Amino acid sequence: MRFIKDGPEVPERLVQAHEEGQVVFFCGAGVSYPAGLPGFAGLVTQLYEALGEVIDGVEKTAFKESRFDTALYLLERRLESATVPSRRTIVREKLWRILSNIDTAKPKATETHRSLLTLSTTRKGQTRLVTTNFDRLFYAADPRIPSYSAPLLPIPKPTRWNGIVYLHGFLPERPDADALNHLIVSSGDFGLAYLTERWASRFVAEIFRGYVICFVGYSLNDPVLRYMVDALSADQLRGEKARDVFAFGSFKRRNHAGAQREWESKGVIPILYAETPTHAHLHRTLKVWADDYRDGVTGKQAIIQRYAPTQPSTVQGLGQVSRVLWAISDPSGLPAKAFAELIPPAPIEWLKMLIDPLYDDTDLQRFGVPVDESERLKSKFSVLHRPTSYLRSHWTMIAGQIAHMSSAPALDRIAYELSRWLAMHHLDKPDLLQWVIDRGACLHPTFAHFVRLELAKGVLQPPLSAVWRIIARDSP
Repeated sequence: MRFIKDGPEVPERLVQAHEEGQVVFFCGAGVSYPAGLPGFAGLVTQLYEALGEVIDGVEKTAFKESRFDTALYLLERRLESATVPSRRTIVREKLWRILSNIDTAKPKATETHRSLLTLSTTRKGQTRLVTTNFDRLFYAADPRIPSYSAPLLPIPKPTRWNGIVYLHGFLPERPDADALNHLIVSSGDFGLAYLTERWASRFVAEIFRGYVICFVGYSLNDPVLRYMVDALSADQLRGEKARDVFAFGSFKRRNHAGAQREWESKGVIPILYAETPTHAHLHRTLKVWADDYRDGVTGKQAIIQRYAPTQPSTVQGLGQVSRVLWAISDPSGLPAKAFAELIPPAPIEWLKMLIDPLYDDTDLQRFGVPVDESERLKSKFSVLHRPTSYLRSHWTMIAGQIAHMSSAPALDRIAYELSRWLAMHHLDKPDLLQWVIDRGACLHPTFAHFVRLELAKGVLQPPLSAVWRIIARDSP
């Protein structure tokens, strides 16, 4: 599903898992770029400059290999062996000054943070978000949300977790030596958190087991990402199972396939977007997704009203066909009702999209059908031909063979509204008539009822009116 033109294709199963409150966003340095904060490489560079130190020797080698955490560890160890034993504290104070030197009033400084907080708040009002950043931008975006700072982390259960988790520590409002010392910055800190004491790796592994994960704001070579993925891999080697792990990632020109392979080698499903200096495709996608989610059914109705009145071939060019189908499939039927009542009507060409078998078992819940692991589907399904809540009964369909229609289950709200759309606006279209004949020329009783209502108005000219009368008469 593409939320903006030329933006990344967000997998529908991620969007649906998010709708169901199963997704936890892990947020890295990239989400803070609009506020002017540096990434890990920039942070290390600025620390050396602030300390008046030159990066050289093994520190320089580590930096060139993108092992920025190791470079900092080597720097802190070198300074601690000097004549002033408190230089580690000085390093942390310099870090505090760099990360505190931001203007939260800057345009769009916290826009992405607000979007992520919206996406991370369930329909019941619980916020579940993890960040490995130290900065205070999530706090600036909404200071009312509870927070947890390492190493004092919550039990990551849905009923007991409500707040932002600062997995690697939280920058104090003022330079406090004890709080700064708890920040997970250098490879030594990471070693304690993920390998020796393992409180961070246990927390991460628990989340990976219980939720669908989506990384935002990390690069392929990010040391932070490496530690978390390694923690996941270690648990998997011990037989632990994890759910899907997604990551937004950029790719340079002509290197989409290469970036795809590299992310997948880490066991991560990439959501790739073309790289720009500001990573605008990422930030705009998150904003539009958050707006849709915040508005709920109303947001889905707005998608229908914006894109469904035009030819799907035109909308396809914008990458919005899947977004329209996602909105239509809301179990409430309200977006489908908006689709049926569009003026001018949604073109008949949408029928091809609605009968395309794009979905499998993993998509059942989006239509309000519980997943039964013991009852696997043998074929794919479409919006207009799909399983009911009872997988052993006849599928939902509005046209088919007489044997199926005579015992067909009642239409749900989605199929009800789409059959009304076809009857009200498209009985004169050859594409609809041909599709009905190909299916078996028998209509669901509800669809047949709508057809009769339209025929009674006398607006359909022969011979089409005569053909539809025969089909409607012979239907249950």
